[in-house]
Amino acid sequence: MAITQSDVVYTAVATAENGRDGRVATDDGKLDVVVNPPKEQGGSGAGTNPEQLFAAGYSACFQGALAVVARQEGIDIAGSTVTAKVGIGKNDDGFGLIVDISAAIPNTDTATATSLIEKAHQVCPYSKATRGNITVTLSV
Repeated sequence: MAITQSDVVYTAVATAENGRDGRVATDDGKLDVVVNPPKEQGGSGAGTNPEQLFAAGYSACFQGALAVVARQEGIDIAGSTVTAKVGIGKNDDGFGLIVDISAAIPNTDTATATSLIEKAHQVCPYSKATRGNITVTLSV
């Protein structure tokens, strides 16, 4: 279900200069980074790139969703980590993304960990935003 503007509790604001080969910064100054295409795309690879920033945001958001689901089920996920791998490649109309989310959840069996990440995938805002638009695979 989509939210409306009146539902918004926080809005992040970032501005890019020179696209994928320049700089991006947030309005509060907490993030200010040089962005460059990776060497694999013919760039210098000197700075970060949009895919790394997306992977960072997605993994953090997914970890938060995992914590919510685990708390609801009374499962301790202390020490868990979530890794997002974001790939970019050519598709029919330019470029597209593909994401692999993997979670390491100590002290849980594979079936429990798998159930938790599947449930987290249903509530994570990044997962909701990408659902039906890009391929996202989950693994433990």
